[in-house]
Amino acid sequence: MKRQKRDRLQRAEALGHKAGLLGRSRDDCPYQGLNARSSWFGGWRSAMNERAEGLFR
Repeated sequence: MKRQKRDRLQRAEALGHKAGLLGRSRDDCPYQGLNARSSWFGGWRSAMNERAEGLFR
């Protein structure tokens, strides 16, 4: 049975979250499409908020 791929927008958000936790700049977004780019930024923003609250170092 074939495995279904994850939703591309979910993947973009997860990668943005990971980049935010690593402290990468928002200019490092690899996506050009509007929807994927906004999902990446959403994940990045949530990770930066978590870092500001002290949840991650």
